[in-house]
Amino acid sequence: MARRLIQLFLGLALYGLSIGLMVRSGLGLNPWDVFHQGLAERTGLGLGTMIIIIGAVVLLLWIPLRQRPGLGTILNVFLIGIGADASLWLIPPVQSQPLAWTMLLAGVFLNGVAGGAYIGAGLGPGPRDGLMTGLVNRTGRSVRLIRTGIELFVVAVGWALGGTLGLGTVIYALAIGPIVHRMLPVFAIADNTPEPVLPTIDCCPQH
Repeated sequence: MARRLIQLFLGLALYGLSIGLMVRSGLGLNPWDVFHQGLAERTGLGLGTMIIIIGAVVLLLWIPLRQRPGLGTILNVFLIGIGADASLWLIPPVQSQPLAWTMLLAGVFLNGVAGGAYIGAGLGPGPRDGLMTGLVNRTGRSVRLIRTGIELFVVAVGWALGGTLGLGTVIYALAIGPIVHRMLPVFAIADNTPEPVLPTIDCCPQH
């Protein structure tokens, strides 16, 4: 349990850092963070605060889907948002394109490492992953179909609200699945249950 908790906390903190790097690059965010940023721009709230609010709202949607959160699920709601705001406070905006690309690629890679770490801890999926698996169980549709539908919806709404949609979004979509797939065997603890892991291998992690 000690290893699980340490791995979970470090994974969630690293996930927040990866969001900060991608935001500061200005080259595009993952679909959910395009949505979070768009809402933050419209409401005047901080990005991390919006991540926490949306995470809590999504978690409420688990109730009719009969999904059961774990400790990792609850901590996910709060710690990623806190980590994102902390990283944005620490990392200044950049003007150099080479530096921006370096930050983007580092952010995507660290996001995959972080996803492998917190999922591998086996203490519960993130709220957005749970929403996906709950809808899959309820509708009988494939993981890919449900995941694609959710992400197309949030990225379209987020972009319309002013979120940063760019080449980095495409790079994230193409790279995150293979990175997490490689990282999971490194971080997975032997007696993990498969439920929070398999859907994420099939596509990509979401906090």
